[in-house]
Amino acid sequence: MVEAWYMDDSAEDQRKPHRLDPGRPVSLEQLQQLGVFYWKLDADKYENDPELEKIRKEKNYCWMDIITICKDKLPNYEEKIKMFYEEHLHLDDEIRYILDGSGYFDVRDKEDKWIRIFMEKGDMITLPAGIYHRFTLDETVQNL
Repeated sequence: MVEAWYMDDSAEDQRKPHRLDPGRPVSLEQLQQLGVFYWKLDADKYENDPELEKIRKEKNYCWMDIITICKDKLPNYEEKIKMFYEEHLHLDDEIRYILDGSGYFDVRDKEDKWIRIFMEKGDMITLPAGIYHRFTLDETVQNL
């Protein structure tokens, strides 16, 4: 099950959890109110997963872009990691499905506060068009 929480304002390493103290968890219902939806899928069979196909048909998603965030496989790795963490938005929905590894998607709520969503293998979320967001790897990655 996905875990989400409101973030602190610390300037520490972006890969840290950045939980408020005391913590303020965010429920799936709260994420859905922002237009952020979550599914847990079988990442090992993403190419032929009937559940993924059903979601794609229901949401009318017709494309798939696979990116490997790994020093050995992503050209300009350091620059890309910095770019992913810069706050931005898109004019279309953004769909992110984690096939391996883990990281954080941060989204802004309606009061402009950051919510951090921890994602790992098999987690898929959709972010609505126009929501400010960013992405970073977590602490399981040793060097950025």
